[in-house]
Amino acid sequence: MSQSATAEQAGQMSHREVMEALTGLLLAMFVAMLSSTVVTNALPAIVTDLHGSQTGYTWVVVATLLTMTATTPIWGKLADLFSKKGLVQVALVIFSIGSIVAAFAPNMGVLIGARAIQGLGIGGLTALVQVVIASMVSPRERGRYSGYIGAVFATATVSGPLLGGVIVDSALGWRGCFFMVLPIAALAFVVLQKTLHLPVVRRDDVSIDYLGATLIVGGVSVILVWVSLAGTDFAWVSVPTALMLAGGVALIGAALYVEGRVAREPVIPLHLFKDRTIALATTASVMVGVAMFGSTVYLGQYFQLSRGMSPTEAGLMSIAMVGGLVVSSAITGRRITATGLWKRYLVGGSALLVVGLALLATIDAHTALPVVLGYMAVTGLGLGAAMQNLVLAVQNSVEPRDLGAASSVVVFFRSMGGSIGVSALGAVLAHQVASQLGAPGHSTGDIPDLGALPAPIRALYEGAMGDATGHLFLIAVPFAVLALICVLFIKETPLRTHFGPAETAAPEATAEIEELEGLRAEEATA
Repeated sequence: MSQSATAEQAGQMSHREVMEALTGLLLAMFVAMLSSTVVTNALPAIVTDLHGSQTGYTWVVVATLLTMTATTPIWGKLADLFSKKGLVQVALVIFSIGSIVAAFAPNMGVLIGARAIQGLGIGGLTALVQVVIASMVSPRERGRYSGYIGAVFATATVSGPLLGGVIVDSALGWRGCFFMVLPIAALAFVVLQKTLHLPVVRRDDVSIDYLGATLIVGGVSVILVWVSLAGTDFAWVSVPTALMLAGGVALIGAALYVEGRVAREPVIPLHLFKDRTIALATTASVMVGVAMFGSTVYLGQYFQLSRGMSPTEAGLMSIAMVGGLVVSSAITGRRITATGLWKRYLVGGSALLVVGLALLATIDAHTALPVVLGYMAVTGLGLGAAMQNLVLAVQNSVEPRDLGAASSVVVFFRSMGGSIGVSALGAVLAHQVASQLGAPGHSTGDIPDLGALPAPIRALYEGAMGDATGHLFLIAVPFAVLALICVLFIKETPLRTHFGPAETAAPEATAEIEELEGLRAEEATA
C-alpha cells in the first residue's frame, strides 16, 4: 500500500499535500512575525520623528501584543466553529488595514491605535496557523513541521530588523516598514485560496462568548495600562493604583465566572486546566512570554541607544539570537518526529533560556560585542526548543473537539506574559535611565536624538541605557526559572499518531498509521 493511500485511509494528508497547504500558512505566519520584527529597529526613529517618549515606545509594542493576546482565544474558538481558511483570510485583511493606517500615522496616538488593529489580525494568524497545522497532521508528525515553523519564524526575525533598518536608513523612512508587509499579506491570501482545502465543520448551535471575551479584554487592558503608567504618571502606591488594580482584578474575576458558569461556548474552556500537562504548560508559557518578549524587545534599543549603532547594524546583531532559535527548533522538531519523545527537549530548552538570560543580565554599555552575541545565541537556542514544544505538549493532551481552543489558550497566555513583560520592563527601563541621568528633560522618559546631544551627555545616556538593559534581563531570569520548574513537573505522554483519543482508533487504522509513521520517521532521520 502506498504512503498516500495509507494517509488517505487514515484520514491524514500526504506530505506533499501538507506542504502545499503549508505554503500559504507559512506566508501568513511570516507576515505576522515580520510586522513585529521590522518595526523593532525602526522604533527609535519613529519615536523621535513623532516626538514620543519611552512610554510611547513601549506602547507601540504593547498595543499589538494586547489586542493579539486578548483576541487569540476568540480566534481559536471561532476555528472550532467556522471555516479555518476563511478566518485566516479575514485575519490577513484586518492586519492589512492596520498596516495602512500605521503607514500614514501623523502622531503617536494614531500609530498606537493602528498597531492595535494590526494586533487583531496577528492574533488570528498566530493562533489559526497552529490550529490548521494541528488539524492536518498528527502530534507525532507535527514535530517535523515545527521545524518549518521555526525556520519561518527565524527568517522573519532575522530579515525583519535588517529590512527595517535598511528601510529606515533609506528615502522611504520608517513609514516604508508598514507598506512593505502589504504585498506579502496579499500573496498569502491568494496562495491560501488555492492550496488550503479543509473540510468546513458547520454547526447549528454556534454560540460565541462575547461577554467573556469583553471581560477578558477589559481586565487585561486595565492591568497593562496600570503597569505602564505607575511610577511615572502616578505613584505605585496611590489611589489610581488601587482603583486600577481593583478594577482589573474584578473584571478578570467576572470573566472567570462567566467562562466557568455562564458561557455555553467559553473562549477559554476552564475544564482544560484540569489536565496537569495543560495547566503546567500554560503557566510555563506565561513565564516564557515575560522572559522572551519583556527582555528581548529592548535589544534593538540597546544596540542603537547604548552602542551607537544604526538601525541596519542593530538588525545584523539579531542574527545571533535567531540563529540559535532556528537551529534548536529544526533539530528538536526532527528528533521529536523520529523518536516520539519531547520532554527532554522542553527541559533542555527551558534550562538554556535561564542560562542565556542570566548571561545577558551581565551586559552593559561596554560589554564586548562578541560576548553579547554569544549570550544572545544561547538564549535563542533555549527559546527554539521551548516555545513550540509547549504548544505540542498541550495539543497532544487535548481532545480533538477542543484543539482550536487549547492551542490558542497556550498562545494567549504566552502573549499575555509578553504584554505584561514589555509593559512592566519598559516602565522599569524608563525609570532606571531617568534616575541614573538625574537630568532635566529625561524625567518623563523622553528618548533623545543622540546625534544632537553634547558628547558628555551622550556618553552618560549610553551608559545609563546599557546598565538598565542588563537589569531588565536580570528581572526576567526568575520568570524563566519558574517556566523550567513547571516543565520539570509535566508528565511526558507518547505523541499520538492519530487525531482522536487512543481508544477510538480502529486497530486496522492504527496499524496502517504506525506503518506510515515508521516510513516517515526513516525519512526524517535520513
